[in-house]
Amino acid sequence: MAASGALSALRLLARCRPPLCACTRSNSNRAAIGHLQRQRYGRLYPMLLVSTDGSTVRLRYGEPKRILMMPLDSNTLPEAERKARLRRQFPSKPKAKEEETFEGIDLDTYKKFWKK
Repeated sequence: MAASGALSALRLLARCRPPLCACTRSNSNRAAIGHLQRQRYGRLYPMLLVSTDGSTVRLRYGEPKRILMMPLDSNTLPEAERKARLRRQFPSKPKAKEEETFEGIDLDTYKKFWKK
């Protein structure tokens, strides 16, 4: 009982005394010489991290993104899958199409549509 009374007396005494140093505002809007003293993104955003084996982990990230995928190491893949991935990543150039020629068309059948 005496200990709790002494503790409450100390709390009361601490409230009544003025602070020893001047009060400073230490929030994100405190300005320095060149810039504001805050991070680029002040909070952490929920994000889903997808590993190379397909497992997912929910974590907090500094930038607002939904999904972050880890890069896949192509040296660990089988040869056939690695070639298939390369073909999808770098598709071949489209083949040139042959131009239509009008040699096989009979122009007399379309003569009625021409203006005179």
